[in-house]
Amino acid sequence: MMKGSGIASDHLHMQAAVLPQDEPEAGSSGPPEPIHTQALLAQVLERANLQRALKQVRQNKGAPGIDGMTVDALPEYLRHHWPQIRTQLIEGRYCPRPVRRVEIPKPDGKTRPLGIPTVLDRFIQQAIAQVVSAQWEPRFHDHSYGFRPQRSAHQAVRHVQAMIRSGYNWVVDVDLQAFFDRVNHDRLMARLKRHCPDTGLLRLINRFLKSGVQIGARRAPTTMGVPQGGPLSPVLANVVLDELDWELERRGLRFARYADDCNILVRSRRAGERVMARVTRYVSDTLRLTVNPLKSAVDRPKNRKFLGFTVSRNGARLKVADKAIDKLKARVRELTRRTRGNTIAVIVAELRETLLGWKAYFGIAEVLSPLREIDKWVRRKLRCYLWKQWGPSGYRELRRRGVTVREAWNTSKTAHGPWRISKTPALTLALPLRYFETLGLPSLAPR
Repeated sequence: MMKGSGIASDHLHMQAAVLPQDEPEAGSSGPPEPIHTQALLAQVLERANLQRALKQVRQNKGAPGIDGMTVDALPEYLRHHWPQIRTQLIEGRYCPRPVRRVEIPKPDGKTRPLGIPTVLDRFIQQAIAQVVSAQWEPRFHDHSYGFRPQRSAHQAVRHVQAMIRSGYNWVVDVDLQAFFDRVNHDRLMARLKRHCPDTGLLRLINRFLKSGVQIGARRAPTTMGVPQGGPLSPVLANVVLDELDWELERRGLRFARYADDCNILVRSRRAGERVMARVTRYVSDTLRLTVNPLKSAVDRPKNRKFLGFTVSRNGARLKVADKAIDKLKARVRELTRRTRGNTIAVIVAELRETLLGWKAYFGIAEVLSPLREIDKWVRRKLRCYLWKQWGPSGYRELRRRGVTVREAWNTSKTAHGPWRISKTPALTLALPLRYFETLGLPSLAPR
């Protein structure tokens, strides 16, 4: 067993954790070349790689897996147990724990499954993902944008927009049915081996693929799919779908892919239908996956959404998709429920965090009218919240804020409900835009 010792790292802003000081010699992380059989597993276990992985797992936070261990408890756990874990990894004896499966509500009332690996397994997956990603990066296609260094969803959206503006104004929107649950393990492992020919690393990845899931008290094996919820899953998804990218390139097609979300741009409906038929057949016969016929379509780009965006009818300007707006509104309704009983300052602080996060992603939108409408709607929700809180003292609060006696009286004695009242001139005067700006409420649309 190789000895581990504690390290205190100011750079990581965390408590000391036991990670190996003396590592086996690591191989090159450049473009794939013939590699010594243990070189890549050694890279996974390098101290610097493990430090990066630990930092990333702590930043990502997340719920505990089936063992109940929290992210904050991981450094101390590694302090005491890392030498044994490291030996298990080197000798091929490490066995990942089953992934805890939970159901997450969706805006349409349905649920989607989410996997939560243990924190220790997330740490090891992250360390593996960093090495596998480095080996595959030189191979990946330029128009694959998901979960890659220096690439983003915004770049994918801009690329689609540029293709539309250059005359490719029909989109083949390909949705892969339950992609992460249906990846074929044999094909994935064979493909991984092409650029990661390290038997120890491949054996470890295969064990993560087959670690199983735990649903309540019941455990079930995993014979297909990749470990959802873990940091290794996006990298493996790119390895699988890289094959599709190069097939689309071989056929001379223009496309953008972000994880399992793929848009192919063509010049006519007829061409789009032909491409859809051929891609569907390729996905089924070669990748052993399924194109979802209910969610895939050949249509004008303005009628489809890609990564939360669509485009305007004229000029193909970027526009926030209706579904993304509906999801934001659902969150705002949740935060402004009267039964929460919080002060307006607390409500605005929570809204600020949500709105700024939303704006950081959707701020590239070029059609601003929907954003202005959301700004107005959010302020109206807050006026409604305050009016409900004022209750019987509504008249006095309006007068104190400069509303005339007549307007204050008519507003406070009306039979209309709070939502209707929130749009009255009295509430707008008493709670103007500058009042919410003073509280720190951000605007989604630039002024």
